[in-house]
Amino acid sequence: MSPYSYKITGGNRLKGDISISGSKNAVLGVLAAAMMIDGKCTLENVPDISDVHVMIDLCRSLGALITSEAAAEGSLTLEIDPRGINTYKATGASVSKIRASYYLLGALLARGGKASLRMPGGCNFGQRPIDLHLKAFAAMGARGARPEDIEGGIITLAADPLHGARIFLDIVSVGATINVMLAATKAQGMTIITNAAKEPHIVDVANFLNAMGAKIKGAGTDTIRITGVPVLPGNFSYSIIPDQIEAGTYMIAAAVTDGDVTIHNLIPTHMEPLSSKMREMGYTVEENEDNDSIRVYREEGSEIWGTNIKTSPYPGFPTDLQPQAVVLLCMAKGVSKMHENVWQNRFQYIPELTRMGASINVFDRIALVNGIERFKGATVMATDLRAGAALVCAALAAEGTTYITNAKKIDRGYENIVQKLQSLGAEIERCESPEFDPDAEA
Repeated sequence: MSPYSYKITGGNRLKGDISISGSKNAVLGVLAAAMMIDGKCTLENVPDISDVHVMIDLCRSLGALITSEAAAEGSLTLEIDPRGINTYKATGASVSKIRASYYLLGALLARGGKASLRMPGGCNFGQRPIDLHLKAFAAMGARGARPEDIEGGIITLAADPLHGARIFLDIVSVGATINVMLAATKAQGMTIITNAAKEPHIVDVANFLNAMGAKIKGAGTDTIRITGVPVLPGNFSYSIIPDQIEAGTYMIAAAVTDGDVTIHNLIPTHMEPLSSKMREMGYTVEENEDNDSIRVYREEGSEIWGTNIKTSPYPGFPTDLQPQAVVLLCMAKGVSKMHENVWQNRFQYIPELTRMGASINVFDRIALVNGIERFKGATVMATDLRAGAALVCAALAAEGTTYITNAKKIDRGYENIVQKLQSLGAEIERCESPEFDPDAEA
């Protein structure tokens, strides 16, 4: 597909109802986990996004049979049969398109005792090494896990056998937690992961594996115990949880446009870090009695004030909502502070917001955000997935028309974002990319 942009004319208050798709972060881990089972499975509520299609293609390249059918609300239902997998190598160029391809290391190692993978890709906002993964695999008996063993960007692991171990993660890591959990599911004996990440999508991957026959306890806490099993019978259906980050993005979009939106098919407890900050700022965030939807609006006459936010692993404020939340802080009175405590260099989108009139000063991992009256339309570039989502939020609230180039970054993680926003009254469309000089003055 040729390069395309989003054209957004701001100023419309978003109103109405919107439904959240399945979790991008969960389904990528579940798809890798599905490569380990010894039968078939059905995945429901799978988001129809580019990252998912890349992962499906990678799994098919291994020999897995995957059929896809469109379901309600644009999501997908997948029928998966991994019994035809005939290689332990995932070394094609498409591996580098997404970060989550590294889950195939743990899955293939568990499946057949061998795994070979090209170094993964994903958004570039700082150093994202996989040394924690490799150290854990080495502790479980895998050879080839030393940095000096990586040749030509290819990691090749082998274990005979893969065995359980006590794994302490030096840093709380979602990716390492899931990867070790995958490998441990079929390893001999028990694996104990301490200082494990606790994000909802880790729980979802564990729940999927348990439904397929695994023995995993403690997912969602900082200690996970996995008793290895020789066979995962599978032959079950599983529905992916709602996407916490997509839900938060639409909550922020509703707020910055002074709208009134009810977001359905979410889990309110997953949204609490954002909901509490929005209430603190002056927005009304109502959890409906059905406990699967949230309404966001501003009471007439209420003022919106800035606040301080610090990202941290779950249940803290998610780093994947940091750029969108900075847009929210721009629209508040006073000076706010955003402290990025997870990834270095995740403020690289700030110059793009500055083109739109933002007043933000960055000091290492802290951004001081001065409130503005409103954003102004401009031509900007999505530097990564969540930064692109933040630019969409800013453009919806801006005066005039904004062109967001490199929009394919956004489509990596948001299913039918144009149609969903249009249904709420936004003036947004895809278009050919305009000429864009990133070195032009803001």
